[in-house]
Amino acid sequence: MSEKPVIIDVDGQLGHVTLNRPAAINALTPEMVAIVASALQDWRTADQIRTVLITGAGPRGLCAGGDIRAIHADAVSGGTGSLDFWAAEYRLNATIAAYPKPIVAWMDGLVMGGGIGISAHASVRVVTERSRLAMPEVGIGFHPDVGGSWLLSHAPGQLGTHLALTGTPIGAADGIAAGLADHFVPAGRLPDLIEALTRTGAVDAVRSLAGEPPPGDLAAAREWIDSCYAAPTVGEIVSRLAAHPSPAAQAAAKEIATKSPTSLVATLRSIRVAAGLPDLAAALEREYRLSAAMLRLPDLAEGIRAQIIDKDRRPRWQPPTLAEVPADVLAPDS
Repeated sequence: MSEKPVIIDVDGQLGHVTLNRPAAINALTPEMVAIVASALQDWRTADQIRTVLITGAGPRGLCAGGDIRAIHADAVSGGTGSLDFWAAEYRLNATIAAYPKPIVAWMDGLVMGGGIGISAHASVRVVTERSRLAMPEVGIGFHPDVGGSWLLSHAPGQLGTHLALTGTPIGAADGIAAGLADHFVPAGRLPDLIEALTRTGAVDAVRSLAGEPPPGDLAAAREWIDSCYAAPTVGEIVSRLAAHPSPAAQAAAKEIATKSPTSLVATLRSIRVAAGLPDLAAALEREYRLSAAMLRLPDLAEGIRAQIIDKDRRPRWQPPTLAEVPADVLAPDS
């Protein structure tokens, strides 16, 4: 019998959700989303449960995102399975954000895309020295979804725009600086955290184990990030980055140039629209419309092919340059 894709456990006052596909870095499937949603529904009114903990099985990460191969199959076949998955996934993101009991997310190892969605909306978000957080969707012809537009649009200054357009993975200190995490706890202290959560309130339990993370990079880069990414268009952002004397800014310009031009334009608009929306629910509704539109564009299937299926890392974007992306691409969804 195969392993359960999600392990649901109760220990004292703690409800523990473990994503359990370690060979796939716990990438989310529709079944996993349904199991997590059901557990949260059951625990919502259960007097015994005072705190929920979300972790990932294996040493590689909490969650690498959604099942990209399934999305690719859907995109090339004209199917609708991805739409159903995204609808359920986004509802789970909203549930986590509005949950009436503390949810502690253990953001150890790789946390990307859908992994951000299942953790960064939690009330207490813990990173470790192994954490690598990213919203890399522009590299596969997509956009930061699962509430990513909301989270990144509310990051300090232009940090969220930088992370959205480059897909750069960041460590613990930078995750906290960008507002994607709250506390640093060494990876080896997970058993201690679990034990504390079985008897202590979530915030007190985490704070009793928390410390200072290893230094990050974003704080020192705020000057060029905030000035360059304040430009009105992706093209102007890239020009400012390329002309900036900072080698890191120039590297960011080169990195952005490898991404889907259509995704870059749609993502910048998505981040800036989300900043003016009233709440996460409104952002998720808009993201769903954008996801549905991008499922039918050629860049999503091509980006997944190049990065995941064939791994040639040579996507053929349509159109291939920012200059060729229509100014109103995907604009009706906003």
